[in-house]
Amino acid sequence: MIHPTALISEKAELADDVEIGPYAVIGDNVKIGRGTRIDSHVVVNGPTTIGENNRIYQFASIGDDPQDRKYRGEPTRLEIGDSNTIREYCTISRGTVDDAGVTRLGNDNWIMAYVHIAHDCMIGNHTIMANNATLAGHVHVGDWAIFAGFSGAHQFCRIGAHAFLGMYAGANRDIAAYVTCSGVPARPRGINSEGLKRRGFDAAQIRNIKNAYRLVFRENRKLADAIDELSSRVDDEPELRLFLESLQQSDRGIAR
Repeated sequence: MIHPTALISEKAELADDVEIGPYAVIGDNVKIGRGTRIDSHVVVNGPTTIGENNRIYQFASIGDDPQDRKYRGEPTRLEIGDSNTIREYCTISRGTVDDAGVTRLGNDNWIMAYVHIAHDCMIGNHTIMANNATLAGHVHVGDWAIFAGFSGAHQFCRIGAHAFLGMYAGANRDIAAYVTCSGVPARPRGINSEGLKRRGFDAAQIRNIKNAYRLVFRENRKLADAIDELSSRVDDEPELRLFLESLQQSDRGIAR
């Protein structure tokens, strides 16, 4: 299962059925779980943990030093969950001590070619990042979020669950859950209705989310007042909880 030209560190830990392609390099302190396949010319440096049933395509660079000029060789790490697809030429960096010291990618994410995930990013589950999407350092991405081609997020931004960034969109503020954005800087254009339908949200839930969107983005209310109003609705409309929490947790301000 390991090609004879691959270079595997004696300090790496690989499950019995891991596949390693030609000329791949697996460095010190790398742990790879069952069912994972590493294609040719991939470089994985540690400390990095990769879970089960992942597929990493050729020429990806995984777990190398963060692209941060303050980094001085501290022992930070990268954690990748299960069932992720990471396509050609992707780069995913380890964390830094200026944050939690870890970059984390969850489960069942679809990461297309040339995507860059910088140090200290926290990516949830079931996300899609199309070709050349780019995350600066410390970006947090919620479950089911989608980045179209060449879109990106400024450092420390939060991209809410089920949000959608259109092609070439550049987020320099936080994007609320469920919201579709486009432009540079990214601005809200509505909610991700089609994505919500595909994930099983019913007509009443989508209507409630649309009404919440109008309250925040169309009625020219102060954000604090809109949050108070939404808080009173959550018990009866629990689908609004993700939306409300994304507003409450914002540090950089919500793109409006």
